[in-house]
Amino acid sequence: MKSKNKKIIVFTGPSLHPDEASKILDADYRPPVKRGDILEALEDNPDIIAIIDGVFHQQPAVSHREILNALNNGVNVVGGASMGALRASELDDFGMVGIGYVYRQYKEGMIESDDDVAVVFNPETSEQLSEAFISMNYNLQKAVKSGLISKEEFHKLIETSKSIYYPRRTYNGLLKKVDLNPDTINALKKFLNEKAVDIKKEDAIAVLKYIKKHLNTSG
Repeated sequence: MKSKNKKIIVFTGPSLHPDEASKILDADYRPPVKRGDILEALEDNPDIIAIIDGVFHQQPAVSHREILNALNNGVNVVGGASMGALRASELDDFGMVGIGYVYRQYKEGMIESDDDVAVVFNPETSEQLSEAFISMNYNLQKAVKSGLISKEEFHKLIETSKSIYYPRRTYNGLLKKVDLNPDTINALKKFLNEKAVDIKKEDAIAVLKYIKKHLNTSG
């Protein structure tokens, strides 16, 4: 008997643009999730809901209760990258599936705040206008491992990035504000331009690939 694709709803935005996401997984792509959107999505009887991006401070965030409602109605709920990673770390004991680096960082208590993944973005284009702390932390750790900066310099960079209000958090802003040797700043700027990884985007892709591989067909 031929497999039948399931109905999938994905909430995404700055982590992975829907146009790019649709090349990986055929789904109903919706803007970053906010309070009430999961309940509205349930009216369309989805088999799978993926939460990647969500609003944090502009509007009420997606609630635990509505995700639990989806799970209790037999919907597979998968999260990663941003809001999805945070909620999955809180609700995986109830059946929500967490995917990726950011989810593991929340689960292990390495990060705790929504501020660690929050960014600002253009609501019309989903273009990301600031840098997530989690990505900065990931790439600065890579710089330590490469021998480009010391652990002391790493901690100074992290403290400085944490002191910047999340909508204004960018690599350029960080490197202008931090007190480091100019040669180190220039070398780090080159490293970030050439080798920085968008860890939230990688996790978002991993969420879609997980769904495609493990959840997307039925007999």
